[in-house]
Amino acid sequence: MPSKRYKIHEISKIVGGTLYLNNEEKNYIDDLLIDSRKIISSHANLFFALKSKRNDGHKYIHELIKKGVNNFIVSTLPEDYKTLKINFVLVNNSLSALQKLSAFHRKQSNIPIIGITGSNGKTIIKEWLYQCLHNDYSICRSPKSYNSQIGVSLSVFQLESDNSLGIFEAGISEPDEMLNLEKIIKPTIGILSNIGDAHQEHFVDIRQKVNEKLMLFVKSDVLIFCRDHSEISDRIYSVDFFREKTLLDWSRINKEATFYISAVESKEVNKNTRHTSLICQNKGTEHSIDIPFTDEASIENAIHIWITLMHLGVNDAEIRSRMMALRSVTMRMELKAGINNCSIINDSYNSDINALNIALDFLSQQQQHQNKTVILSDILQSGKSPDELYKEVSQIINNKEINRFIGVGKEIGIYKDLFTAAETFFYESTQDFINYYPFSSFSSETILLKGARSFEFERVNKILGNKNHQTRLEVDLTAMLDNFNYYRSLLKPNVKIMVMVKAFSYGSGSFEVANLLQFHNADYLSVAYTDEGVDLRKAGIKLPIMVMNPEAEALDSMVSNHLEPEIYSFNILHDLEKIIELRSLPNNKPIGIHIKLDTGMHRLGFEAEDIIELIARLKNNNRVIIKSVFSHLEASDDSNFDDFTREQIALFDELSKQIISEFDYPIIRHIANSAAISRFAEAQFDMVRQGIALYGVGSDAETQDKLQAVSKLKTIISQIKTIHKGDSVGYSRAFVADKTMRIATIPIGYADGYDRRFSKGVGKVMINGKLHPIIGNVCMDMCMIDLLDSAANEGDEVCIFGDKPNIMDLAKSINTIPYEILTSISQRVKRIYVQE
Repeated sequence: MPSKRYKIHEISKIVGGTLYLNNEEKNYIDDLLIDSRKIISSHANLFFALKSKRNDGHKYIHELIKKGVNNFIVSTLPEDYKTLKINFVLVNNSLSALQKLSAFHRKQSNIPIIGITGSNGKTIIKEWLYQCLHNDYSICRSPKSYNSQIGVSLSVFQLESDNSLGIFEAGISEPDEMLNLEKIIKPTIGILSNIGDAHQEHFVDIRQKVNEKLMLFVKSDVLIFCRDHSEISDRIYSVDFFREKTLLDWSRINKEATFYISAVESKEVNKNTRHTSLICQNKGTEHSIDIPFTDEASIENAIHIWITLMHLGVNDAEIRSRMMALRSVTMRMELKAGINNCSIINDSYNSDINALNIALDFLSQQQQHQNKTVILSDILQSGKSPDELYKEVSQIINNKEINRFIGVGKEIGIYKDLFTAAETFFYESTQDFINYYPFSSFSSETILLKGARSFEFERVNKILGNKNHQTRLEVDLTAMLDNFNYYRSLLKPNVKIMVMVKAFSYGSGSFEVANLLQFHNADYLSVAYTDEGVDLRKAGIKLPIMVMNPEAEALDSMVSNHLEPEIYSFNILHDLEKIIELRSLPNNKPIGIHIKLDTGMHRLGFEAEDIIELIARLKNNNRVIIKSVFSHLEASDDSNFDDFTREQIALFDELSKQIISEFDYPIIRHIANSAAISRFAEAQFDMVRQGIALYGVGSDAETQDKLQAVSKLKTIISQIKTIHKGDSVGYSRAFVADKTMRIATIPIGYADGYDRRFSKGVGKVMINGKLHPIIGNVCMDMCMIDLLDSAANEGDEVCIFGDKPNIMDLAKSINTIPYEILTSISQRVKRIYVQE
């Protein structure tokens, strides 16, 4: 069985590297590190300096040395490596070395390993297997959705000597990736969930993608899959070495399958709840289960779980009990506004050590409040002794800048002396915590809520939340980061990126988005007005911020908050000059300004005839410094106007060169917006500006396919009614039923930003995978929908926009643009920020 403690010379041999041993005393490795910002404890970490299109881990070596890291895997040695008391292993490729080490670690274990892949459902299947099997096995599983080339390596390295089962998911986006993951996971039992269109652009056809997915199972003993996906089953049955395996196929249409699903029936438990009953036939024996879900995706995922449990020898009665106890999987942390100006991070997804580390990383990322609190329950089914477990937990917590720590549970309380936060509190149960802790003492702080399911921390989350409106805008920070990185990958070397966070970050929330961008090394932020920039400074944002519409009366506040105004006219320049004449400048440094040129938009900006006078004014004032010269493209997203766009770019190049040539310090030039980044490489200059593309809206179909939907506007069904022919619905009797029908009322209206133009069937919402039209007029606070033949229940989730319908569909249906849809969502709609 594997031990995670290795010596650096052992690792050097495993990865085929050259060892430069400069510190023999500190050569033990317990854990792997790939992100310099996510260090928990430095004494036994091995840092892999990974290179990518977007970053290079070698840049952070000296920063990590200062933090106490002593061992590094590198593909390039630092110039001063001989003078450092640090151990280096030099390899050709750091990622390959990481994968070799994890593959070696996996080989030391002979326990059953379940490997899961497919286009959808991987994480749900993994977590449901854990829910069903954690009492039978000591399980090591992928944290969150760690299924990439890096994520799988980090996951498998967590295998401990006392684990008796591993469950790991594997994801691919391009050909020739899965074989690397197979060498690391080496699953003995395989589950192929399904096949779909995700990442299809990288594959010749669906057959190639199926072949790639199946590479995970080339050495598996057992393979579980749905025979109804013909692309999968046809390929499996056509390959000799797959036919030699134990194939546990299931089908809802083919009685020849090993498990024939003979009945799937949705049944009403009570007025507001429905379950699904399933019956399957296997070798002449009938088996049955009920599950607390009715949607097709959950049914498919549950069948994979069911067959896996039967294969592992769990008896039918126990399977029925466990399947009925399945719980929805919240795969992402949620960040939302809380009571007394607090920010609440709710991460009750699971409570193991890996998940705690990830949650604490996210907590550290938040800069809107100085004080940070962690509320943590007992950690269950860790596979470690309590002494070992809470020694490790306390070390993790103590190494973070936590001001207040609250432990909930009988076990964690025994070890209260190990926790060294400025304030510590311990309660035996969640109820005790709710009864006796003064919740009013939470104020202007970020609170991480991390609890095992059995502790019902959702009760605490409800108390800490400050908005009860059931309509919410979910902002996916992971998707946003993907979009940010996609555009960053298109940039030429050394080109900077400015991100627009104006208008409440296009309705997505200012400081939450700014925190993410700051953590991931954006170069600049831009806001529309001074107060937006001041709020970001109060929230701990230290990135340089350009203010695009500086009001004369706010210039003084702008200067005191280190904001940088856009200067677009001689009048605004004069106002700024008067302000800085009357006050001392912070640290006697000149004020940074951004010169706006009008190259064709004819909105704001200096024109060609102004340049000579502008240069003279600026050269005579040593209390301002030009940070950048920029302009706006008018139609970079429309190929019909490409000639005009190129004229704008050429004029900007000419005018900006005229300015920067007169100054002896570097001045950034930028004109490219989101569309121009991909369409006009010559327009990148020194910096680009990313706007609505960050939020998942592309300028063309090709770009849109590469972006992730960031915002999802959701609500619930408040009430369901049955109406009859002749009954009217809503104001002005705008809808009259021509038959008996079921309708639902949902709590969203034009006061929430849902436009009245969506009335009378124009708007459509998604419920349980089906689109339902708005009937009648949209009201101020609610609207009504036709449930058609849906088996929807009160309390069911309703998607206004997200993946489907998407925001582009909504905008098109009322003849507007996605910007208007996003920025119209009112402040009373609760924002919830999610991150995997």
